[in-house]
Amino acid sequence: MFVSDCRREFYDLIVTQRVLLLVASDVDALCACKILQALFQCDHVQYTLVPVAGWQELETAFLEHKDQFKYFVLINCGANVDLLEILQPEEDTLFFVCDSHRPINVVNVYNDTQIKLLVKQDDDLDVPAYDDIFRDEEDEEEESEDESDGSEPSEKRRRFEEEVIERTMKRRQRQEWEARRREILFDYEQYEYHGTSSAMVMFDLAWIMSKDLNDMLWWAIVGLTDQWVQDKITQMKYVTDIGILQRHVSRHNHRNEDEENSLSIDCMRIAFEYDLRLALYQHWSLYESLCNTSYTSASLKLWSVQGQKRLQEFLADMGLPLKQVKQKFNSMDMSLKENLREMIEESANKFGMRDLRVQTFSIHFGFKNKFSASDIVYATTSLMENIEKEGPETTNFIKALDSLSRGNLDKLHQGLDLAKKQLRAIQQTVASCICTNLVISQGPFLYCSLMEGTPDVKLFSKPVSLCLLSKYLLKSFVCSTKNKRCKLLPLVMAAPMDVEQGTVIMVGIPPETESSDKKNFFGRAFEKAAESTSSRTLHNHFEMSIIELKTEDRSKFLDALISLLS
Repeated sequence: MFVSDCRREFYDLIVTQRVLLLVASDVDALCACKILQALFQCDHVQYTLVPVAGWQELETAFLEHKDQFKYFVLINCGANVDLLEILQPEEDTLFFVCDSHRPINVVNVYNDTQIKLLVKQDDDLDVPAYDDIFRDEEDEEEESEDESDGSEPSEKRRRFEEEVIERTMKRRQRQEWEARRREILFDYEQYEYHGTSSAMVMFDLAWIMSKDLNDMLWWAIVGLTDQWVQDKITQMKYVTDIGILQRHVSRHNHRNEDEENSLSIDCMRIAFEYDLRLALYQHWSLYESLCNTSYTSASLKLWSVQGQKRLQEFLADMGLPLKQVKQKFNSMDMSLKENLREMIEESANKFGMRDLRVQTFSIHFGFKNKFSASDIVYATTSLMENIEKEGPETTNFIKALDSLSRGNLDKLHQGLDLAKKQLRAIQQTVASCICTNLVISQGPFLYCSLMEGTPDVKLFSKPVSLCLLSKYLLKSFVCSTKNKRCKLLPLVMAAPMDVEQGTVIMVGIPPETESSDKKNFFGRAFEKAAESTSSRTLHNHFEMSIIELKTEDRSKFLDALISLLS
């Protein structure tokens, strides 16, 4: 059931209770969690936080805690499956689900008692009507009471024939209704996509209660930017949501800049700006950033000798000396940095990179701390998917959560260093896949598989890193191929998951087109292909388009996928 008044139907209910927070492992979920934690701190709400990376962990966490808790808040997990069927809770258990995954399962939508969905109502949800999906189970075989009531045999026969006709009609109507129901559900559940960021939904709640702080607003911005960096939402949706947040930013960061009212340097300021679409460039060298950002790397085709030449020409066109470009951005000449954005944009247009400018926000505090929202997203993601083992599984989650607080700059800088490594690894893998022609057309989709022993292959056993790699690879492939048909195809990418258990992780991503609506049909397709071939798969990720598969079942699974999508 959709919650129309978050304050009354959600917050006021849990403020006096003990709550269990189940939070998925993505940056948007972490930001929503931070906002909710800050609200809980204001009102002294008792809560326990449990990170969940997939359905199995969600079930385990629920089973462990169901006796102590009656109120569960799920962030970025749980909306797109039938929760009650999976968890089998007691009747007095309440679930509040704040999840950007779409489509929302119809049982969750129409369950009035136990499931409350915290979702922005203006998202186009297109939920099917109740009567099209559910009907009262009529007892089909109604006992016709053929008690001999002394009527004539001919009368009995006539009544019996009428009942047979009526029953046949009912059965036919039921079959038609079921066929229509299957069709409606197929259309509704066919594509997976994302709605409004959960962090923005939580910030809205804080704003309605007049408890919104600048920190919360920053987390909402990072949550939205995460959706944009991971390519989960359309450009139109991103720009619309940026507009909504911009009004809040003006409200919170408006100061009269005269002497008496000027802010202390340590105060936090958020500013809207048109920035360059270059990953981490303010914490790296401009050269490294140009080489490791997917947009510039794909546009200039940097994996080829010709591409490297074009990069030199691009830098020469801007009039930037190599010595300046290759040193840390902070150390560049002030005179160059002042007009850098305009210089880069002007040259980028000549080289066919018209979208190098992007609307975003940055945060300032202290003398040297300035971060853009995408810097935080890259850093937090890298901390969460860090492959260097440092204790229990939840360590990475806690570190990533901590790095979002202003007081933990050391963790944030550690995240930025890891992010640079990750981006380098992605770019090198993309280059080697394209140069060795690892991307092959399978008919209805492109396919690329990383072999065991490839450098950094361990990093790509993690879902977010693999998705980023797949998106960067598809972008680069579309720029490099001359085959017009291949430019319009989606991509399926596989990487080794666990060598000892013999499993691979596989992800499917939609085609890379200008008008792409970011809707992904691979979730359903993977399920059908696994079913039809009895492949040993594990659908453990909250994103339906990511699955784990036994290595020896891979070829029959792919054959089924090809015939399914042809």
